[in-house]
Amino acid sequence: MATIRDVAKLADVSLGTVSKVINGVDSVRPNSLSASAAAMQALDYQPNHVARSLKSVEPKTIGVLVSDVVQPFFAGVMRGH
Repeated sequence: MATIRDVAKLADVSLGTVSKVINGVDSVRPNSLSASAAAMQALDYQPNHVARSLKSVEPKTIGVLVSDVVQPFFAGVMRGH
């Protein structure tokens, strides 16, 4: 799985530039934007949503504590059934 560091290295740009491209910031030079986009495509880069939620003010995850995940009731609840 490719990381933002891998993308930056392949595109020969900074981590900050790749971050701006991922987040859609307009202040990226066109050549840096195209190099970053090409590197993301070549590496099949997918942002890590768990890592992003750690930095976010509003994480998009919840935690579940259950006594026995094998029991059908708890397994169904965790699946949303």
